[in-house]
Order: sequence, then C-alpha cells, then structure tokens
Amino acid sequence: MALKLTSTIAVCGGKLLKLSHPSSSTGTNMDINLYLPKQYYNSAESAKLIPSLLYLSGLTCSPQNASEKAFWQIQADKYGFAVIFPDTSPRGEGVATDPEGSWDFGIGAGFYVNATEQPYSAHYNMYDYVHKELPQVLAEEFGSKVDFFDNISITGHSMGGFGALSGYLKNINRYKSCSAFAPIVNPSTVPWGQKAFKGYLGEDKRIWAEYDPSDLVKTVTNVNGDKILIHVGTSDPFLEKHLKPHLIEDAAKGTSWEGKIEVNIEDGFDHSYYFISSFVPQHAEFHAKHLGLI
Repeated sequence: MALKLTSTIAVCGGKLLKLSHPSSSTGTNMDINLYLPKQYYNSAESAKLIPSLLYLSGLTCSPQNASEKAFWQIQADKYGFAVIFPDTSPRGEGVATDPEGSWDFGIGAGFYVNATEQPYSAHYNMYDYVHKELPQVLAEEFGSKVDFFDNISITGHSMGGFGALSGYLKNINRYKSCSAFAPIVNPSTVPWGQKAFKGYLGEDKRIWAEYDPSDLVKTVTNVNGDKILIHVGTSDPFLEKHLKPHLIEDAAKGTSWEGKIEVNIEDGFDHSYYFISSFVPQHAEFHAKHLGLI
C-alpha cells in the first residue's frame, strides 16, 4: 500500500509531510500528516532510530487541525521525536455517515473502534487502521530512520483522547506512554460515547467495555507502574456532560492504576486548540522521558 506524498511543508527545523494511501482496513483512501523533526535530517544523528508520537484528533477534525494549531513541531524538534497525525474516520464515496447529518457520529467521528454494525462495518475499522495498518504503512517508507513499533507513545484530544486511552490500555506492552487532552474517559455512560458505541458496536455493552477506558483500567494490569497524564479545562463546555474525567479516577480505585492517572483540571481553559497548545509542552516532556529522550 504505497504512500503518496501530496505536499512537503518546511516548519520549525523539520518538515511536515502530507501523505495519502489506500487502506485495507477502511477500504478507502486515507490521509496522514507526518512531522519529521530536524533530527531526521541531521546526518550526525542518522544512525539513531527516531521515536514517534501518535496524536489522535477529535470530532470533526482531519490531519490538518492539530498539525496547524497544536504546535507539536516545536516540541518534536526540542526532544527529537516524529509526530503522526492520522485522520479521524474513513471518507469518500460510499462511506456511510449519520443519516441525520450530525457532527458527532459518522464521517469525522470514527471513534477509533472497529465497527460491527451495518452499514458502518464496511469502512469504520479505525482501531485496526490506527494500531495495526498505519505503523506498517509508515514503516515501509520511513522505518529505516523512525521507530513506529517499539519506541512510540500515544496522545489525543476529546474523541482522540478516548482513542489514546483505549488504544494504550488495549496495547499496554506496546506504547511507552499515554496522555490525553479533555478525553471522553467513560464513553459507555455519556451521550457522545453511547451514540457512537450503539451505532458502531450495537447494543451489547460487553463489546462497549472492550473499548471503554474506565472498564479497561479494571482488567488491564499496570505492570510498570506508569502514569497516564490528562489535562482538561474548567471552562470546557463538554466537561460535565461528555468528559467527566473523575470517572476514570473512580474506576481506577482498588486497581493497579489507582494513583497513576494524573488528572489536571486547569482553571479557565476551554476545549479548543488554545487549550491544547497551552499544555502540549507538558505532554511533550512527559512523552520524551518515556521515549528515552531526556
């Protein structure tokens, strides 16, 4: 599945590559943005595999939003990691979306699960795409310099924050660290998550639990005693209805994750990229430590 380079943009000390490829997971063409830091182009460091960070975006987003507004590139250059910005859903002709035309389900809102319900199961296999196919596709082109398998961390925002938490807990021996910005921590109990899980996964809540971070912390052992880093703002309009970050702390009580989920409630911050970009430096440092860069 060859990658097609559609654009190369010089930014900070490295380059942002806009890529696309036909996906076997989704049956569609998928866009990816990949930031290669200055270290990638430094011949003196070319013998070292550069670690990577997977950033999962939120509802309505494409690979463009975070790569333009979150300012990860500055931090990637500072520490020396690549940043992967995949899309949030399959797109294109024949891809089913919400028949009511809402923005929180369907195209732009794939929720990083493998759909089991028709008509979504034909294309909405975002879990397999992000965690299985995407690293293989990127490694074919960039694997001689970038590590997409063994030295990789994961983060995300909102729906993508849920995707990061879920993906990390379901692949506990793969990702070095996990953080999230304003994540949906217990989708089985809030409107955004319930709508998505019912639409993509059906009525069986046992299947929902296989993706829900607040269920996974009860069944996945924190073998290394690692922390999860979370930030959310007090002025986030979705805080009380859809995010409820305290729920994952409550779920972790009595488990190996108790005291290991650091939820920072930041006064005055909202749900926007102003919020995300303000705390990207803290998250970048957190991941850089786990990736062996500090």
